[in-house]
Amino acid sequence: MNSEYVEEVVDLTEPSAQRILNMTVEQARTLIRRGPAEAVRHIEGSFALIAREGKVVRLARSLDRPMRYFLAKRHQGPALIVADRIDGIWAWLKQAGLDAQFHPSYTRMVPAHHVVQIHLVGCPDPDPIYERFFTPRRNALSTDLDEIGARYIGALADEIAKWLRGIDNGAPLSPTAARAAAAGRDNSAAGVPSAAAAGGATRAAEPIGVCFSGGIDSGAVFLVLYHCLLKLGLNPARLKAFTLCVQDGPDLDQAKTFLERLGLGLFLELIEANPTSLDALETIRVVEDYKPLDVECALMGITLCRGIRRRYPDWKFLVDGDGGDENLKDYPIEENPELTIRSVVNNRLLYQEGWGLGTIKHSLTYSGGLSRSYTRTYAPGRYFHFEGFSPFTRPNVIEQAEGIPFTALTGYDVGKLYQLKGDIVRRGVKALTGFEMPIFPKRRFQHGALRVDHLRQRLSGCEAEYRKQFLGLYN
Repeated sequence: MNSEYVEEVVDLTEPSAQRILNMTVEQARTLIRRGPAEAVRHIEGSFALIAREGKVVRLARSLDRPMRYFLAKRHQGPALIVADRIDGIWAWLKQAGLDAQFHPSYTRMVPAHHVVQIHLVGCPDPDPIYERFFTPRRNALSTDLDEIGARYIGALADEIAKWLRGIDNGAPLSPTAARAAAAGRDNSAAGVPSAAAAGGATRAAEPIGVCFSGGIDSGAVFLVLYHCLLKLGLNPARLKAFTLCVQDGPDLDQAKTFLERLGLGLFLELIEANPTSLDALETIRVVEDYKPLDVECALMGITLCRGIRRRYPDWKFLVDGDGGDENLKDYPIEENPELTIRSVVNNRLLYQEGWGLGTIKHSLTYSGGLSRSYTRTYAPGRYFHFEGFSPFTRPNVIEQAEGIPFTALTGYDVGKLYQLKGDIVRRGVKALTGFEMPIFPKRRFQHGALRVDHLRQRLSGCEAEYRKQFLGLYN
């Protein structure tokens, strides 16, 4: 009798969702398969990849997308199922008659910035091996805010430019038309070239939407994206700034003020929604999580994406500013009793990765920090068949942020920490684009799309209730 296990690896990830900018998918798999783990740092773009060699499987992903796995038992040997969604794993197990083994908490998330190595050797299964591939150096920059801003926003612009080249849909303007487009600032403060000045592209280019609130992150992304389109000789008319307003959300006035001050008001497009359309259970099903703030944020993401999709059935690309708060540590510390300014300032990648692997409060099911919560952005976009992109999640941008000497700049003063983000981004945007970017007080996406008191009337905000609803999806 042959006692050898016959293992199976089931890849349910979407091949079309890989957007690697500097190599082929197979070349990226080879880096993951052969190692060392640090080599994965050279993969640029958005990816969630499986690389297998015999009984050893290695998994790696970028910060901007989830990657989950589940190890099922079979008589003939283990089956490793890998997907971007928990319900995708569950559906496969049901079809294979293995769903009795399933519980959502038995799934595992590949943590961002790590290669996960799994040995398919049978029962009992050894723990995965985690190898970090991205370790940014902390406090690498000076305390000069102009230099910090230029480096941070410069890295942001580099990632946006690479992404624009990578989507390979925009037809470059002729050199003459590109110069005319850039010179269009003579005609208005907007810097928006007229149709005649732009000259028109030789073929249609995919439009690009920015999820826009007029806050620091979406504002910086919009202005730098606009700048990069001009610099690359691409037509900025393909841009729209989509702003969600549910009932009387304050973001609409903020977005209008932001763009009109810069003469860019023509790019704004309002997406309105009725608060009666807000559905928390649908959101929990889409985002596959139950943390109240993430549910609220994802709910507004679903509402925005639904409104855009209804108006533009063929729209593909959406850009957002997710990750900007995490990079510059701009969250209300007083709202989380586990945090102090010292823990925020002194822990590498705290907001991107949570407390990190090997700590008591790290969730193997969900990971931590933005590594967990990015589903609030990724899942609504995929649900409505958009391809999303946030340049703030790219390692090259995060590396600049982690190099900021936060302790020296703040002296552990919370007020100085909150002010720092606006100072850095404003200076960087000015140095790169020439725009004097308006800076408004921080406000969460969900609280800008719908007033907080009205939001509370629609949602319970109770984690225990949301968790119950989530688990009920698998009864």
